[in-house]
Order: sequence, then structure tokens, then C-alpha cells
Amino acid sequence: MDKKDEKIIEMLKKDSSLSTRRIAAKTGMPVTTVHNRIKKLKADGIIKAYTVLLDHKKTGKAFAAVIHVSCDYKALMREKKDQHMIADEIKALSEVEHVDIVTGPTDIIVKVRTRDVEAFDSFLFTKLQKIPGISETTTFVVISER
Repeated sequence: MDKKDEKIIEMLKKDSSLSTRRIAAKTGMPVTTVHNRIKKLKADGIIKAYTVLLDHKKTGKAFAAVIHVSCDYKALMREKKDQHMIADEIKALSEVEHVDIVTGPTDIIVKVRTRDVEAFDSFLFTKLQKIPGISETTTFVVISER
């Protein structure tokens, strides 16, 4: 990867819908060069996917929370599970936007979106905390996103 690739990536991070023609115009590179560089970045696994940024108020999921999840390792051993399996179970829940396995005083960090606090309450107590191997959750309500 070089400076030209980095410039292309920065532009796509800001707006993944940019055409190769538009990127070429903004960078001063030929369209074919931009196309080939993006194709190589994809083939090398540097660009894994394109995404969209949503207006969550308009989608009906304006309530967001970050949850720190701690695992019960004795229960995980009984269930023949590990952190990755718990993270996969959590990720499969429809309210979950993002899951990370981390180090430190917590094991997994989860970002959740629901329509309101009542829907979040239902998610937390009837879905997330019912997953075998989870010992504790700590919730942080998101008040502003940037």
C-alpha cells in the first residue's frame, strides 16, 4: 500500500458510493489506475466490504447502548464454549450492531440499537442475559454519536 492507495481508502471511508471516475477526478489519477488499485485492495483483503451510514431516527432505532459483557468461564467450560462462540451468539441477535472481544476488566463489548428504552430492556433481560456463559453486563446509554 502506498500514499495513493491511502488516499483512495480515505475517500471511500467518507463515501463508499463514490465512483472510480469521481475518485480519479479528485485524486488526479487515471480512472483505470483507480479501478485497478481498488480491485487490488479488495483482492488483498484490505477492503473487505462497503457499508452505509444510516439515520437511525428515521429507521426507528434511535436508542443506542454499549454493553460490556463478562463471561463466566466455568459455565463456558461446562457448555464447551469460548468467548468467540459467545460473541457469535450475541452478533446473531437482531438488535446487535457490533461486537468486539477485548482485553481488560470486561470480555466483550456490544453495541445495540432498539426503538426505545423499553425495547432495550426487553432485549437485555430476555435475550442477552439469557445466553449461557454470560455472567455480568454493564450498560452505557449512548447520548450522542459522532
